[in-house]
Amino acid sequence: MIFDKDGNTTIITQEKETTTELVKKIDVLYERYKNNNIVICLTTLDKIPLSDIVEFLQLSNTHRKAKHSFVIVTDKTDLNETPDEIVVVPTIQEAYDIIEMEDIERDLGF
Repeated sequence: MIFDKDGNTTIITQEKETTTELVKKIDVLYERYKNNNIVICLTTLDKIPLSDIVEFLQLSNTHRKAKHSFVIVTDKTDLNETPDEIVVVPTIQEAYDIIEMEDIERDLGF
């Protein structure tokens, strides 16, 4: 697991752990990143079933309630199957675009 910080965004890149292990580690370290937007980069994994994406749902909901963005980056899952409550995009650039749009919405009070 690699942590990179870019302004007010923390990018967590998955290397070897399963998504369940990754979610547990992020939960343990959450206090460090709770005030940042979070991008979970899963592009190094071969195929990601919907059940692995859903593992992040509780963490995503908690983070979004705190008025911060939570975005998963992967092109190895069917984006049409993912729940609407979690944001999944195929590229890092799209994750930054989502964060920018959500920041604007928060500034406007949406």
